[in-house]
Amino acid sequence: MHKTRLIIALDVPDLKKARALLEKLDGLPVLYKVGSSLFTLAGPAAVDLAHEYGGKVFLDLKFHDIPNTVRNAVQSAAALGVYSLSLHLSGGAEMIKAAAELKKRPRLWGITVLTSFDEAGFARTGFGRGIDAAISALAELGAESGADGIVCSPREAAAVRKRFGRGLKIITPGIRPAGASDDQKRAMTPKEAALAGADFIVVGRPVLEARDPARAAQAILEEIA
Repeated sequence: MHKTRLIIALDVPDLKKARALLEKLDGLPVLYKVGSSLFTLAGPAAVDLAHEYGGKVFLDLKFHDIPNTVRNAVQSAAALGVYSLSLHLSGGAEMIKAAAELKKRPRLWGITVLTSFDEAGFARTGFGRGIDAAISALAELGAESGADGIVCSPREAAAVRKRFGRGLKIITPGIRPAGASDDQKRAMTPKEAALAGADFIVVGRPVLEARDPARAAQAILEEIA
């Protein structure tokens, strides 16, 4: 039976606030995302802190560089014991393969098109195709090159699942409660994302900004159960 898991984004300004949040969420069956903001400030200590509370870590640094540099970065991430990490599939087949061929490595989750894009904004990147076509091409590139999962908005999750089956994990940021409005252009509710086939949903502000983060996280867990 398909089960959708919840990843809480530790998008907080410092380790003190990260610890306070982790204490509130302690005991819940969730993973934690450490992104570029907290990692740039605190480095590996941010990962160690999440591990201290028993959480698996998705290191979301979106690697995008020449193959050898990305390979070395993935090796460094493996030494931190993270569960998974992100890299931009637009870095190309050789970059993805350089990471995928490592024997001991985290799960590689490939970024397709950021959820902050709408069609008008994406057209200005010079990619030369629409969002759906770009995601399809990048997902195929990731699947062929050794990525373990695809990061896309929940609105594209069903199409990715239909094309690639269960061979690729689907990770969806852009999760918002009904009626929410912010910089996520292609968002869905947790339940909608789960029904679309997401294996993991990434949630930040709806939990971080809640009066009771633990209750907010628990409500999402119940919604996707």
